[in-house]
Amino acid sequence: MSVSPCSLPELGWTDHYERQLIAEDRERAVPARIVSTHRGHIVAFTGQEEHLLLIAEKGLMSFGEQPTVGDWVLLDRETLLPVRLLERGTVFKRMASGTEVRVQPIAANVDTLFIVTSCNRDFNLNRIERYLCLALEAEVEPVVVITKADLCGDPDRYRREAESLMNGLAVRVINAKDKEGVEILRDWFEVGKTVAMLGSSGVGKTTILNTIHGEDLSRSGEVRFGDDRGRHTTTTRSLHRLAGGALLVDMPGIRELQLHDSEDGLSRVFSDVEEAVALCRFSDCRHDREPGCAVREAVESGAMSQRHVENYFKLLQELEESEENLRKRRNREHRVVRNVKAAKRGKSRRR
Repeated sequence: MSVSPCSLPELGWTDHYERQLIAEDRERAVPARIVSTHRGHIVAFTGQEEHLLLIAEKGLMSFGEQPTVGDWVLLDRETLLPVRLLERGTVFKRMASGTEVRVQPIAANVDTLFIVTSCNRDFNLNRIERYLCLALEAEVEPVVVITKADLCGDPDRYRREAESLMNGLAVRVINAKDKEGVEILRDWFEVGKTVAMLGSSGVGKTTILNTIHGEDLSRSGEVRFGDDRGRHTTTTRSLHRLAGGALLVDMPGIRELQLHDSEDGLSRVFSDVEEAVALCRFSDCRHDREPGCAVREAVESGAMSQRHVENYFKLLQELEESEENLRKRRNREHRVVRNVKAAKRGKSRRR
């Protein structure tokens, strides 16, 4: 994040956050936006100064929600310790990777999501649909940005395939190293507006950031020859203020984005599948070989692709499983709390 001074509105502050302040906050606290997250600490910027906050500090631990890049926090004017986390306008969440059952926020208070892919084997319609569910669930405008147009004989093929996923979906095909080519993304770069970029490693997210900014903000990794896959070029989530006044969130390449609580986003991305499901003759239709299956008929007629339908049911099952896993974890936690309380009551009686 550039530390040159700026006003709160230039940092993304709006009436949504102003309305959350009480008289005491205005006197004793200063708003700050989280501009980077690390394993043990975060960095918050007030528009004038950056402050390093340890995750283990009592103020952060008491938020009840893991802070993430883009969040707004209130800092005590005297101690500069965090007071509270302000209610988010938007937030992207996923199930944490690995075996731990936990919901992880990955960016907050974003206006536009750039879903970045490239004109090579990274291009994957299933993955783009997954990101679209994330964006629409958060009520954030999605834009598909397809890079490496200069390395492809027919980049328009990729654009047409991406545009077919949703009516009115904005798709831009660019050479991320070409400053003039990247200019077509400027429509989303308004002063004080926040754009986030999500995509696999090596697709050109950091290159886009460097080209827009006009300097090498972080060292790009090379794409490994032979498999079109890049090394991780960004290791932390960070917020950058661009020369034109917009704010851009750069995030590490995501190997695994497991959706959480995204039923509305799923319904919006796959509205055609859900409409067909509703037309099936039997309410328990498995959408395989049953007579009167509207989903199968739509696939056979070419109205929907088999890939699209299969991805819908895959993501639907994933959401159901994540909710069930969270429910089981909450039940285990409740049992532990009850057992601890019972043990304390038993100890008190024995005294």
